[in-house]
Amino acid sequence: MATPARIVAAGRGARWLGTGWRLFRAAPLSWIALVFTYYLLMIVVSFIPLVGSAAIWALMPPFSVGFMAASRAAAGRDPVSLEQLFSGFRAGLRGQLALGGAYVASVALVLAAAVLLAGDPLKQWILAGKLTQDAFGALWIVAALYVPVMMMFWFAPVLVAWHGVTPLKALFFSFVACLLNWRAFLVYGALAILMTMGVSLLALSAKVVVLGSSLVGPGDLIIPMLLVMPTLFASFYVSYRDVFATTEPS
Repeated sequence: MATPARIVAAGRGARWLGTGWRLFRAAPLSWIALVFTYYLLMIVVSFIPLVGSAAIWALMPPFSVGFMAASRAAAGRDPVSLEQLFSGFRAGLRGQLALGGAYVASVALVLAAAVLLAGDPLKQWILAGKLTQDAFGALWIVAALYVPVMMMFWFAPVLVAWHGVTPLKALFFSFVACLLNWRAFLVYGALAILMTMGVSLLALSAKVVVLGSSLVGPGDLIIPMLLVMPTLFASFYVSYRDVFATTEPS
């Protein structure tokens, strides 16, 4: 059973990112291979007729446990391997799939509520992928509605996988833990956004200098994301270890 969540100082949010970066630096090539494999698998899954998009959301909890396992290995100075990415499918799979179903339902409710609030521009973005200026503004509504969902699922997968907590209780414990530590998460979120934007801008600036091109395409963000996402994934583990002040069972 997980130990009760504790309240940590706001500045710990910055430390989560800093420690996440150090865990990434411990095995950068292995981390990049892990993230690349994950996104490649998600692209393949997305092509499954009818259920591809929902399957991506449903698989996020077990893969979240996989990245937690990789982070734990890096923290213990053990090798980071692709096998760890799939550890969430071996630890409490039934619970992970239940969380996956709950996540799909939560995202669907968020999008439905956002469409009701924002109207046609957001509906066109969801159904046709047309991101107009009005739809871009409505994305803030989606982000605001998604925050409680993110709080419920931040710690839930690892609580189910490593501590045997039932999915419903895990969602509740995760939400409360995030709520108690909203200051640390506020600092963490702000710095994570700044880091993501900074790395992306540096990559695009390098492209302008080297290639003399200012055109921005989807592929331009691949390299920045391969550098940012390992740090973020590792920082999830650091926040879990800090908030629950626990030495996790193996």
